[in-house]
Amino acid sequence: MTSSDRRAPARLADARALLFDLDGVLTPTADVHMRAWSRLFTPYLAAHGVAPYTEQDYFAYIDGKPRYDGVRSLLDSRGIDLPEGTPDDGPDDDTVCGLGNRKNAEFTAELSEHGVEAYPGSLRFLTAATDAGLSVAVVSSSANAKQVLRTAGILERFPVIVDGLVAREDGLAGKPAPDTYLDAASRFGLTAAECVVVEDATSGVAAGRNGAFGLVIGVDRGAGADDLLANGADVVVTDLADLVPDLPQPATLTT
Repeated sequence: MTSSDRRAPARLADARALLFDLDGVLTPTADVHMRAWSRLFTPYLAAHGVAPYTEQDYFAYIDGKPRYDGVRSLLDSRGIDLPEGTPDDGPDDDTVCGLGNRKNAEFTAELSEHGVEAYPGSLRFLTAATDAGLSVAVVSSSANAKQVLRTAGILERFPVIVDGLVAREDGLAGKPAPDTYLDAASRFGLTAAECVVVEDATSGVAAGRNGAFGLVIGVDRGAGADDLLANGADVVVTDLADLVPDLPQPATLTT
């Protein structure tokens, strides 16, 4: 475990709710997203004669952001300026929204072909947390969050899901803004200080920091511990199972 301060275990023990990002935290769908983004941008950037798409582009410009924001950031990095378009654009439209919708089609194809299962360590942590009486929510930029949770067999474990569809309908700003996490906390009637954000993306830990949450846990699935700490994580682990002993015991929870 890497931590920017050693208070993290005690603060985790005081938590009332855990607010989980999905992709890369609960399920390895970050890998599915990475393949889908590569399927979109590898031929697209080659056709425009700019620097080729790399895995690092995913972490630098896309990871954790709403889909259209990721498209816009990646295009900006290559000096490509496209019309914004609208969410109703078709996947063949050469707009920011059109490319985002094309990426979503690639993601659905990847998920159908390969499926997804939850990380074993994350399941252990989730089970221990709910057994201890903590509230749990999923806060994801993805519009496919419920589909992923259903495929992984854990949809029913989360009474609160604030995903990309909810954010769009309610006008919530995406990560690194804290709005979606604050919305999830409010649905439990809790303050940010009573909740823990669990994230694998630099934009996600920044959202936790920006919302003044009680604890921000970074899960290093490739972003790098140093970058997660620099962007707002209080503690970084490679497996959430490592934090099971630091969860509150049932007797310590208040009603």
